[in-house]
Amino acid sequence: MASPLLPVSEALTRLLEPVRAVADNESVPLDEAAGRILAVDLVAKLTQPPFHASAMDGYALRAADAPDLGAELTVVGQAAAGHAFNGQVGPGECVRIFTGAPLPEGADSILIQEDAERLSESRIRTKFPVTVGRHIRPRGQDFAEGETVLRAGVRLDYAHLTVAAATNHPQVEVLRRPRVAVLATGDELVHPGSSLQPSQIIASNTFGISALIRANGGEVIDLGIIPDRQDLIENAIAKAVAEKVDVLVTLGGASVGDHDLVQASLKAQGMSLDFWRIAMRPGKPLMVGSLGDMRVLGLPGNPVASLVCGTLFLEPVVAKLSGTRPKARMAEALAGKPLAANDQRQDYLRARLSRDADGRLIAEPFDKQDSSMMKIFADSDCLIVRPPHAPELAALTPCPILLLRDFDR
Repeated sequence: MASPLLPVSEALTRLLEPVRAVADNESVPLDEAAGRILAVDLVAKLTQPPFHASAMDGYALRAADAPDLGAELTVVGQAAAGHAFNGQVGPGECVRIFTGAPLPEGADSILIQEDAERLSESRIRTKFPVTVGRHIRPRGQDFAEGETVLRAGVRLDYAHLTVAAATNHPQVEVLRRPRVAVLATGDELVHPGSSLQPSQIIASNTFGISALIRANGGEVIDLGIIPDRQDLIENAIAKAVAEKVDVLVTLGGASVGDHDLVQASLKAQGMSLDFWRIAMRPGKPLMVGSLGDMRVLGLPGNPVASLVCGTLFLEPVVAKLSGTRPKARMAEALAGKPLAANDQRQDYLRARLSRDADGRLIAEPFDKQDSSMMKIFADSDCLIVRPPHAPELAALTPCPILLLRDFDR
């Protein structure tokens, strides 16, 4: 007698409970660090700005020399970014200065150029009151040498990388990406671009699953397409073990039919089977186990079932290993049409999202939900989640959805 199907929530708990974030660090150049998780606090190697600097184009002067409008000053030099004025500003003097230039010694304020009347090449008259510290960026205003500017655990984006560069770090310590091996099996599978022979189909799952892994911070090790031969499948599994991957994802062949050899091959290599067969549609033949330190996740060979299971199970595994959150997330919408009562399996209905005249979020399920129809999945914004034994649901009734992509229309 077959074992009962495992509820989705229990399967997720059992899958994720032993998973721990990757703890290994590696140093990468800044231009390769976007999206990576900072492994250690980033401490500034210098002070920014390293000197008192002008925030505007204008004239550097002593505020005491221009207490009122109409003060006349002598221009004794010029300072620009990268080219400091080497002298000192004395009584009744000023220096033509540009944004980013070091404040000359003796000056304590900037008169912006719009507020200065140029009387000659060497004389100006003030048209605005001058106060001490006006338009000056003080040394260390942004950060000081030795200050922690980024904390470990942050996912580095364009703003973080900008400040990391400014602190004079050409490289940063980040967490190693989770290594996820992807193994497709089946005599019928060939690579895109191949000339199809009778009974062959294009292998498509690898590309979607690999993209999902990368989107959640993982590194993909593609083990290729392996024919339905147990010795070859075992060799591919041994390669994943030898490369010390964190997760092995198999695509297809995890059931127990005459041509489904993945589960037997994994067991022959020492896999401990945790569970398989989930109470969900599509995606019932999902397999979870472990082989030493390597987590094993067997996804269905059916393309849509593979993508749904990848979203529900693989994505949170890779995200947890990466120290991030899964891209897909739960939300709520109104059903765009009546939904039939459900059986004992949790359904995931592909649907498009829209907003009605009142701005309410509407999830409109596609009429056809056959799990071989990849185009419908690509057109879907979300999956409507129908729990086991859910009763009929009237149109415009709230229902849970799993967002597949951002939606703000």
